[in-house]
Amino acid sequence: MPEKKDDLFGLDEIRQILKLMKEYDVTHFNLSQGGGRLSLRRSGFAETPIVASAPSAPVALQPTPAVVAPSAPDVPEKDPDYIKTVKSPMVGVFYASSSPEGNPFVKVGDVVKPKTTVCIIEAMKVFNDIPADVAGTVVDILVENGSPVEYGTPLFKIDAR
Repeated sequence: MPEKKDDLFGLDEIRQILKLMKEYDVTHFNLSQGGGRLSLRRSGFAETPIVASAPSAPVALQPTPAVVAPSAPDVPEKDPDYIKTVKSPMVGVFYASSSPEGNPFVKVGDVVKPKTTVCIIEAMKVFNDIPADVAGTVVDILVENGSPVEYGTPLFKIDAR
């Protein structure tokens, strides 16, 4: 069945959006236009498109694979009160050093002050220094260099005793 030119949710367009989501590691995409709405979500390695549109213009997609929930979720242990978590203040890409060949800003065991730069987060080609905001010793680095992070992503754990 040929696609209509005014069809906002054609399969070719959806495939292109899914390809871009995978390429740029985007997990959610929403688009509303006219009376229709498109919502796509990626989970893990499998792309799981979710499409909702106006009742007069349904869109047929390939069936999505069933998602199997884990039998017993692992409950992480709560950190003691003296362990502080440095979280990402923005969406971007985490960098542990100022250049690919440079030394990391901090390593596990390093002592930091509140204004010590612990990493850089690149957002829209702007490199933002991220301070520790707490004095103490770095006990864990939770993100790999070059990984995308979202607002509130835990980056470091610092022992503030």
